Amino acid sequence: MVGLAGDEKNDHLRKLEKAAENLQLFKVELLDYNSLHAAIAECNGVFHVASPVPADRVANPEVDIKPAVMGTLNVVRACNEEKVKRVVVVSSAAAIVMNPNWPKDQPMVESCWSDEEHCKNLENWYCLSKTAAEIEAFDYAKTVGLDVVSICPSITFGPMLQPRLNSSSSLLVKILNDGCERSLSFVQRVVDVRVVAEAVLLAYEMPEAEGRYLCSAFMVDTRELVDKLKFIYPNYSPPKKVTAADKVQELNCEKLRKLGWTTRPLEQTLAESVQNYLEKGILDPHL
Repeated sequence: MVGLAGDEKNDHLRKLEKAAENLQLFKVELLDYNSLHAAIAECNGVFHVASPVPADRVANPEVDIKPAVMGTLNVVRACNEEKVKRVVVVSSAAAIVMNPNWPKDQPMVESCWSDEEHCKNLENWYCLSKTAAEIEAFDYAKTVGLDVVSICPSITFGPMLQPRLNSSSSLLVKILNDGCERSLSFVQRVVDVRVVAEAVLLAYEMPEAEGRYLCSAFMVDTRELVDKLKFIYPNYSPPKKVTAADKVQELNCEKLRKLGWTTRPLEQTLAESVQNYLEKGILDPHL
């Protein structure tokens, strides 16, 4: 684990089983290349999972994009210098799905890349940052012969380790906390965060793993999600108005499944997510 020693936001990691003897924290700044070496030295493998989530509307998007792109490049450069055997970069399906030229009747696969100009035109800085960072990682890896594998998960639900709400979980929390007060309309590609972790391990441990791997389990529309939540929690007050949303293209994760990856039932993910949010006090206890 690479993080800030003494930082309170990492306290939940120190509580993990066997953390006392197996967890070391290093003070690292991704934009400070030299600070990375102490954390990476003598590692056989590195998981690069940290990336800022830019706001949709920012005055200077480069301020948010640069840490994602240059931070990722600094990590893979340091890994190469430290002779790391394999680097797993946790990218995002956001680096795949923003491609208006992909055939509409075909599921998206790993060979599809989000179009950077399209992302800029839509001012979708998160998709742009994830796409640019992943491209930089693979371009550098190809140049120096570094073994880099990427995992591209869709929106993640599931129990959280940290006490603070993350951006993807906030979608579900908002639906549950004030769903009855708002109109709801969306279609989302969803995956359980725990099977994302399993995908990351497979990408590192399986010798045949290479390139990119899409990681998504379900396509969830508004009505299906509301119905499942209502079934699990009969007291849940659904939105007053549920409207149809535009369909989005399927994601084909067969490449990842060939490594032995499996998913969890959506109902399990939802139920265990809600229970976790209740325990952490970030969800109104009215369910």
